[in-house]
Amino acid sequence: MCGRYSLFADPEALETRFDAEFAAEFRPRYNAAPGQELPVITGAEPDAVQRLEWGLIPRWADDGADGHINARAGTVDEKPAFRRAYAGDDDPAACGRCLMLADGFYEWTETADGKRPYRVALEDDRPFAMAGLWERWTPDTVQAGLGAFGDGDGGGGDPDPVDTFAILTTEPNEVVEPLHHRMAVVLEPGDEAAWLDGGSVSLEPAPAEEFRAYPVSTAVNDPANDRPELVHEVEAGSV
Repeated sequence: MCGRYSLFADPEALETRFDAEFAAEFRPRYNAAPGQELPVITGAEPDAVQRLEWGLIPRWADDGADGHINARAGTVDEKPAFRRAYAGDDDPAACGRCLMLADGFYEWTETADGKRPYRVALEDDRPFAMAGLWERWTPDTVQAGLGAFGDGDGGGGDPDPVDTFAILTTEPNEVVEPLHHRMAVVLEPGDEAAWLDGGSVSLEPAPAEEFRAYPVSTAVNDPANDRPELVHEVEAGSV
């Protein structure tokens, strides 16, 4: 699975690399975590880098408590939570495919001293895009308006929709395999536009020879920690 990642590249370089402009001020992330609003490019607006919430909530969900952070690449066309977004032709303005911008992701492996985090990145730390799906979810009107029957602070209006996303995962390559049995789908740059457009692209593991993995501080275990030191390599036995 992919449950944490980083994106701290220069924003102007990111705009050039992905041919899209940030719709809001860019904030570098060294420990991006589920539930946060993070930089995403959707097929609906391929020229803009928007901030969507990590944890896809299908439109039919009763509540937003359990968003899906990952989707298995081999079953997205059949799973009820993902097939609408994968097909993308039901309502392209409210669901579809997307790109998650990153320059590394974290995986954990069991050791004698507990779980050890590793950062996986391209050899030169250049940014890449992970394949994903997004969906717009609107909270239930009745539940959202309950406050109006309490202290009168409920507002009474329609609840705001929430745009959410999940990252596709596939089998691991040789770099990730010792760490986890799944890895994020990292798209080839030439496949990114086709993915957004609904085309058929490879969702196989990215070539291992382009990646490296190295141990990082266990401080990354806490999503409240988000600082540059988290991406630095440490000795395998250190904190």
